[in-house]
This record gives sequence, C-alpha cells and structure tokens, in this order.
Amino acid sequence: QVQLVESGGGLVQAGGSLRLSCAVSGRIFRVNAMGWYRQVPGKQRDLVATITSGGITNYPDAVKGRFAISRDNAKNTVYLQMSSLKPEDTAVYYCNAIVDTPVGSGLNYWGKGTQVTVSS
Repeated sequence: QVQLVESGGGLVQAGGSLRLSCAVSGRIFRVNAMGWYRQVPGKQRDLVATITSGGITNYPDAVKGRFAISRDNAKNTVYLQMSSLKPEDTAVYYCNAIVDTPVGSGLNYWGKGTQVTVSS
C-alpha cells in the first residue's frame, strides 16, 4: 500500500506565502517524478509543478516565478513553496507521484488533497 500525505495548506492573504509538503510512504522501490496539481469545484485538475527524480522542474505560466517545487529523495518528500499568492490560486492542491513498487513500475498515486485559500 502506497500513501501520499499532504500538509501545509491553509488560509493566507494575497501576497503571502505557503509551503506544502507531501510524503510518500509504503512498500516502494523508487519514487520517480513527483508533482503538484490543483482543482477548484466544477473545473478540471490542473498542473502546478512537476519535478523529476533528477531535479528537473516544470511549471505552467500561471505560477512560473512565484512557485518553486523541490524534493528530498532520502525522505521521499516533495515540497511546493508558494509566494506572491493570488486569490485565483485558491484551490485544493493534490500531490502526485509515479512510483515503482513490488507489484508494478510506473504506478500513479495521488494524495487526498489540501485546501489553500487566498483572501483578497
């Protein structure tokens, strides 16, 4: 059983910062790419940031320059540092990981999500 547990969400004023964390645990051989996505009610889940096992990052234009993804491979943990937050960043943020396990390789797992609310 693989689990992804997010933490760090909350309420912040516009212009503020938050740091999200997501730890992967369970019977795993290797954590490959990791990422963060976000979703608001009634809309699709959108990419926020991804990072490969080698540290290559990718961001959409909406967050580029404001958000930074990083990871600690020894702890199987991924972080999302969010700065200059805007009300439109309000969403549930989900952690994602591509994991090699005893039952298969390249398996896709999601966390349960953490709410981020940015007030104007």
